[in-house]
Formats: sequence, C-alpha cells, structure tokens
Amino acid sequence: MQTELNRRDVLKTIGGAGLAAVFGARALDFLGDDAQAATTCLLTPEVTEGPYWVDTSLTRRDVRSGKAGLPLVLRFTILNAKTCSVIKNADVEIWHCDALGNYSGVNGASTRFLRGHQKSNANGKAEFLTIFPGWYRGRTPHIHMKVHVGGQEVHTGQIFFNEKITAAVYKQAPYAGRGTYDTPHSADNIYEQAGGSNAQVKLAKRAGGLKGYVGTIAIGVVT
Repeated sequence: MQTELNRRDVLKTIGGAGLAAVFGARALDFLGDDAQAATTCLLTPEVTEGPYWVDTSLTRRDVRSGKAGLPLVLRFTILNAKTCSVIKNADVEIWHCDALGNYSGVNGASTRFLRGHQKSNANGKAEFLTIFPGWYRGRTPHIHMKVHVGGQEVHTGQIFFNEKITAAVYKQAPYAGRGTYDTPHSADNIYEQAGGSNAQVKLAKRAGGLKGYVGTIAIGVVT
C-alpha cells in the first residue's frame, strides 16, 4: 500500500539535499512551485552589488515605470538556509537595466525605473512585475537583488536566465536593436560566483494568453 506524501513533510525531511536522488525525478513535478525551494534550501552565494545600486524606499510590485520590454513576473521565495523555513516580512529589493542596457538613477538622473521593494508574505514569497532585462558590455544578462530581514541586510546577489530563452527574447523589439549580447554565462565570473545554474530563475510562459514569462527562484539566507 502506498502512503501519500505530504508536500511540506518532503521539504522538511529533505531540505533540498539530493531531492531527485531520494525520491526520483518525479519528485520535482510532485512538489510543483515548492520544488525549487526544496532544491535550493542552501545558503545562496553573495556577489557584488555592482556600481548601479541606488538607495530607494520604493515599495511597489510593478517596477516598469513605462519601460518597454517583454513582461517578466519574478517570484522569490525567501528561506532560512539553516532551517529551510520560509521567512515572512523580508524586504526584497531588485534593480536592473532596461532593454537597451541603461540603469535608472545614475549619473545624476532622477528617474527610478526598474527598481523597487516588496515584502515577503506568510509563505516567504515576494513578487514583482518587471521586464526581461537587457544587456550591457562585459556582463551576461542579470538582475540585482538584496534581502533585508529585521532591518539587517542578509543577502546581496544577482539572478540569471536560461541562455536559449534569452537569445529568443533578444530577437524581439525593443531588444533586437542592441544585437547579440557579448558575454555568455561561461565568460562571466560573477555568474559562477553566484552559483552558476543554481542562480538561474526557473522560467515558464505566463498563463491566460499573457505575454512574457514567470520566473521563480528560492533564496536561502542566514538571519
């Protein structure tokens, strides 16, 4: 007789270590959205914040500010890397360049597009509506982020994207005018420092005929 597995029991038991090896490949389908949380219930490596961070208290889900680009819904799950429990009320901040490789709020500019904060909910999830980031010379496409818990900064990192999907997106307007990006993952040291493929968001097309993608990723921190 088979015993029905409880999703949360699986997460607590495995904590992400060897999930597929223990339960088989179907475990990932069984866990659904929680699969990535399980498989990344580890301390997420920190990397440089880069030169374009701007101190802002903009709390908003939609950070586009009218910027053109393919819609991207980003869903973060914030986890305690020691216990695998979710963290609610964590302040999650993102910032990234537009489709043409430009950042807001730098070189004296007062604009604040593609920047914002969200609080994680009771399930540790924080969601943003943005656009697929563009690229600039010397870096593979990425999005910057920070996490604060209880007023303390606990993570500074960067997230990345599947290169085949990125190439397809960049054939569309307004990205197409920039041409092919010059730095693949393999040539970007920060990509490796951030954990390589573990720092890539899991991308799926938006439901209901909506354009763009939904990207999900779990971030493990120590408070």
